[in-house]
Amino acid sequence: MIEIPSDLHKDLVPLAFLLGDWAGAGVHDFPGAEKCNFGQEVSFTHDGRDFLEYSSRTWVLDGDGKKVRPLESEHGFWRIDAARKVEVTMTRDDGVIEIWYGGLADQKPQIDLVTDAVARTATADPYSGGKRLYGYVKSDLMWVGEKQTPEVELRPYMSAHLKKVVTPEDVERWAKALPDDMPDDGIAFFK
Repeated sequence: MIEIPSDLHKDLVPLAFLLGDWAGAGVHDFPGAEKCNFGQEVSFTHDGRDFLEYSSRTWVLDGDGKKVRPLESEHGFWRIDAARKVEVTMTRDDGVIEIWYGGLADQKPQIDLVTDAVARTATADPYSGGKRLYGYVKSDLMWVGEKQTPEVELRPYMSAHLKKVVTPEDVERWAKALPDDMPDDGIAFFK
């Protein structure tokens, strides 16, 4: 269910499907790096201004799905204009800062992004750009990332399937929104 908060900046309504906390798992595979399954927590929040704040933490999972060690972290800000063009500024824990541009698809909650600018610290691994695709599919958030380095052509390296995290506050808010005339047995509600 997509909720649009009353205090969400009007320009961000097309991105409302991203809002909230998400958690799930995915696969990491890039030449020169360990191939692994990873866990991920993502958060998209807003404070009434014309951007969404984004944060993501990933960690390597062992064969039993337990956390082994951190993998990547990133933090950024997402904006969208009236023509549905999306811009993202992002800082990653490995010493990379990126500017991404792309667009929101027509008639569906899908965002394609491509790096426009990349800055790296002296200690960062080689990296020259990437692409990302985010999609809201059957109430889940899915994404795939591609990257390139001077040695490796653009190729997929990470993808994940995330579920919305439900908080006790969400449940309380939903319960208060239920109609007063709900049937006692619950079954009649579906007839």
